[in-house]
Amino acid sequence: MNDQLWISWVLVVILVIISFILLMGKGGFLIAGYNMQSKEKKQKYNAKRLCRVVGGGTSIISVILTVATLYRFEMPLAISWIIPWGLFGIIVIVGILANTICWRKTSTADE
Repeated sequence: MNDQLWISWVLVVILVIISFILLMGKGGFLIAGYNMQSKEKKQKYNAKRLCRVVGGGTSIISVILTVATLYRFEMPLAISWIIPWGLFGIIVIVGILANTICWRKTSTADE
């Protein structure tokens, strides 16, 4: 095995570990942008749901990277679109979900 495949496998393992942490709802500090917000802005988000959405996206990205690594990045033409378009699609979907379903619902009594 050459060095590039080892790097890919190490990256897959790191992404899987991060995915598990996020899917358990415990990795809010790993989410860029969320961890830098003030407490007031963090209160607007359901942190556990946000962690699970980002963890799901990270899990899918790690699966895509695993498939690419198994094929040694020389995938058949039929599935070669997975890496660029799959990654782009997952990033867009996670961004949309993080800004829609992860918002904390406020009641009218708070206003």
